[in-house]
Amino acid sequence: MKLYTKPGACSTADHIALQWTGQPFEVEVLTAATMKEPAYLAINPTGAVPAIVDGDFVLTQNAAIMGYIADTYPQAKLAGDGSPRQRAEANRWLSFVNSDLHPAFRPIFGPAAFLADEGQHDALKAAARKRLRALYEQAEKQLQGRDWLAGFRSFADPYFYVTLRWAGFLGVDLSGLPNIAAFKARMEADIGVQEALKAEGLA
Repeated sequence: MKLYTKPGACSTADHIALQWTGQPFEVEVLTAATMKEPAYLAINPTGAVPAIVDGDFVLTQNAAIMGYIADTYPQAKLAGDGSPRQRAEANRWLSFVNSDLHPAFRPIFGPAAFLADEGQHDALKAAARKRLRALYEQAEKQLQGRDWLAGFRSFADPYFYVTLRWAGFLGVDLSGLPNIAAFKARMEADIGVQEALKAEGLA
C-alpha cells in the first residue's frame, strides 16, 4: 500500500494510521506543485491528498481511506474490536472530524472562496474560530475520562490530532480545554505519530 500525502494536510492522519498498523507501507510526500503534476493527477484528478494505491486499487477521500486501512489491517483495531457498536463509535468520531471540524477551517484557509470582499475576511475568520471553539468544546466533553475520542484508539484520533495542529497555527482558542491538551500531548508522545511527522518533515 502506498500513501500520497502533503505535510500537515489531513493526509498526515492517514500516515499516522498506517504507522499504527505496524505493517509495511510506502509513502510519497508531495508539495503543492507536485500535486498538480500529470503523474499525480493520473492517480487523483482533483489534485488533492490523500490518495492510496494498493496494487491496482486506487482510493481517495480521507474517511474512505481510513476505513480501508482499518479493514485491511483489522489486527490494529483502528475501528474497534470488530463489533458493530465499536465500529459505529469510531465512525461517529471520524465523521465528526471529517464533516464538522475539517470544513469549519475552510473560511480561515481560504476566505476568498466565501467572500469576494477582502474587507470582510477578518470577520469571517473570527466567526470560523468561534465555530471551531464550540466544536472543540464538544470534543473536550467527549474526552472527559477517556484517552481517545471513541473510548479506544481509533482512526478518528489521528485526524482529530491534525486539526489540533491547524488550530494551534491559526489562532483558534484551545485554552481551558485540559482533556484536549492531554490528548494532544499523548499523541505527540506516540512513536507512530513521531515517525509520521518526521517522514513529512514536521518533527
